[in-house]
Amino acid sequence: MTWRASVSPLAERNFAWYFSSRLVNTLGAMMANIALTFAVLDIDGRAIAIGQVLAAHTIPMILLLLWGGVLSDRFPRAVVLQVSNVLSALSQGAIAVLVLTGRAELWMIIVLSAFHGAVSAMSMPAMAGLVPQLVPRESLQQANALLSLTRNGLTVLGPSLGAFIVVTSGPGWALLVDALAWAVAAVLLAPVKIPPRPARAEATSTWADLREGWAFFRSVTWLWVVVLGFGALNMIHNGALFTLGPVVAEDTIGRQAWGFVLSAEALGLLAMAVVLLRFRLERPLLWGMLAITLNAAPMVMLGVDPVVVALVAAAFVGGMGIEVFSMGWSLAMQENIDDDMLSRAYSYDMLGSFIAMPIGQLAWGPLGLAFGNERVLVASGIAYAVICALVLCSRSVRDLPRARVTPAADVSSATS
Repeated sequence: MTWRASVSPLAERNFAWYFSSRLVNTLGAMMANIALTFAVLDIDGRAIAIGQVLAAHTIPMILLLLWGGVLSDRFPRAVVLQVSNVLSALSQGAIAVLVLTGRAELWMIIVLSAFHGAVSAMSMPAMAGLVPQLVPRESLQQANALLSLTRNGLTVLGPSLGAFIVVTSGPGWALLVDALAWAVAAVLLAPVKIPPRPARAEATSTWADLREGWAFFRSVTWLWVVVLGFGALNMIHNGALFTLGPVVAEDTIGRQAWGFVLSAEALGLLAMAVVLLRFRLERPLLWGMLAITLNAAPMVMLGVDPVVVALVAAAFVGGMGIEVFSMGWSLAMQENIDDDMLSRAYSYDMLGSFIAMPIGQLAWGPLGLAFGNERVLVASGIAYAVICALVLCSRSVRDLPRARVTPAADVSSATS
């Protein structure tokens, strides 16, 4: 595939506007993460305060994800995203004004963060379900790769830019930039025009839509098997690498080297996104699950004998594996689930994948104290690989093919 074909989704008018919107709000969000942390520290210097603010955002997001999926399947997803972007601009703008005027108190930040988390529950299923409506089906892989490439690049650039603004001007100004980014993202979605979906035969209640989504989720074996597996994998990954990892690294390879390890993972994500722009990924879940298994290696290596060069290489390869799975999962969902069910399917996916993450964040510290951090890291890596193997025991996961579509049969080209 030529590079021109690799970026062909940008020739689709709707996708180009959506891509621009995602680019702007992702940059703002990456800056806001570090800005909000330092804003909270300026108000209350305790680590527990940061945890309270983060939990305030996460809990309503998890609780309302299923409702967000129903909303995104009922109404035009571009409109849902516009509304959520405006609400996010207002909540982040309110935090920024409070910080800049010196009136911010911890409880105010917690309340506004909870509001922003609830808005995120509305936007995430809409965002995930919108891409198939913007490009022809044969361009889905390239569209997802372009979005991933910019997201991963901004993961590196955004925090550095945010830190620069925090240091030179203060966290309030960085938060204000984020609020403006959300507002600009909403404006950039305005030109996105998608034909309305066929009207439903009869009106249904929210609970009926949720039950229908649950029945669908249970009926698709590859869907619930992978989501169940990733509930455990995300718990282990967050507990082992993000909770115990920094502790072990500080006592062995040092903080700077740990930063190199994390950066290597981000570079692996970027590198694989470039590769996937050009090469078609067949058997998306088979290769995705095989690739994600590579993330077990850094855990085991950190627990057995932390060597900087080896850890950096393992993290880089692990990042590539994460990107392969991310692409495979997007393709599996977008090519095999009907549009009228897609956002609800994504909401059940997100709920199942996210719900156990706090368990990992809270439980791995005490496990490390009880059994030793190194032993827990090695056991975590082994368990991670075993879970990946168990998921691959499902034939529906191993054998799921790419959808075969022809440009002439695709209706999304009519949306441009």
